[in-house]
Amino acid sequence: MLAEMIQRLFERQLTDAAQARARAGEWLPDLWAEVTEMGLPLALLSEDEGGFGLSPAEAGEALRQLGLFAVPLPLAETMGANRLLAKAGLPLADGPAGLARADHLTVQDGRLQGEVARVAWGEQLDCLAVAVGDQLYRVPRSGWRVSEPGTALNFHPRPSLAIDWEIEASAPLPHCPLAEGSTLRAFQIAGALEAALDMTLDHTATRVQFGKPLQKNQVVQHELAKLAGELACATAAADLAAEALARGEVLGVAAGSLRAREAAGAGAAIAGQMHGAIGFTREHRLHLYTTSLWTWRDEFGGQVAWAKLLGKAALGAGSAGYWPMVTDL
Repeated sequence: MLAEMIQRLFERQLTDAAQARARAGEWLPDLWAEVTEMGLPLALLSEDEGGFGLSPAEAGEALRQLGLFAVPLPLAETMGANRLLAKAGLPLADGPAGLARADHLTVQDGRLQGEVARVAWGEQLDCLAVAVGDQLYRVPRSGWRVSEPGTALNFHPRPSLAIDWEIEASAPLPHCPLAEGSTLRAFQIAGALEAALDMTLDHTATRVQFGKPLQKNQVVQHELAKLAGELACATAAADLAAEALARGEVLGVAAGSLRAREAAGAGAAIAGQMHGAIGFTREHRLHLYTTSLWTWRDEFGGQVAWAKLLGKAALGAGSAGYWPMVTDL
């Protein structure tokens, strides 16, 4: 039911014009007001924490909608930040929020200082949930300034933030923001791949070459099957990561996150190839999804960090422990 409400909201509000404004770096205050009124920033919290008390399946479906519509807001990050803040017993965000792990920040004389790079919509955030070592800090907007502008591959703002804040709110870290953010991105990737598959099926069914639709060619059918397979893998991988996050098992998060990111790259490539040159243009809606897939693939650890973590665990397990490690994920 929640997923249907989210779908209706974005179908009504996320027009091509709205997406274009966001891709020019413009904040969409009316859309944020609507998602706030719906309660989505608190959706992942339990009812006791002020949230919806969603089942894992309901939460996953809600998060997939954010990818299915390529939502140009830091909504997933805010949902994850609020979940971390609630578990840590810190005040929740009053508006958009960010997630980061920044062990290079310094804590000296009661001040948190340093720079956090490439924060989604950083200039618009109410607060930042940032982990340093085993502590979680809730840094308010007054605690940072934009030190360097930046843009992601999907053209949304990713500025660097220079933090200089007298510490007022911190708590032991419930779990790593990278694991939280990477799991959120996995669900968004699954949603974006679903949209890309739907567009690719429609294009290859209606585009005629050599007297017949593209979809009638066997090689195209093979590629469509591969794209559908990547979507299935990304969906299962997101569920795996979410289940592991709930259990506090970082290797499961790593495995799910890594497989979803592999699907993002492979799926975007197939969808672009099946559309031909038109799929690479900024005017075509596929561009919303391929650029988002590339962006989300590289955030919150990216492929390299999670692959290194899994590789290190595999080497540490040795020949006797490797298979049990894999089957326990």
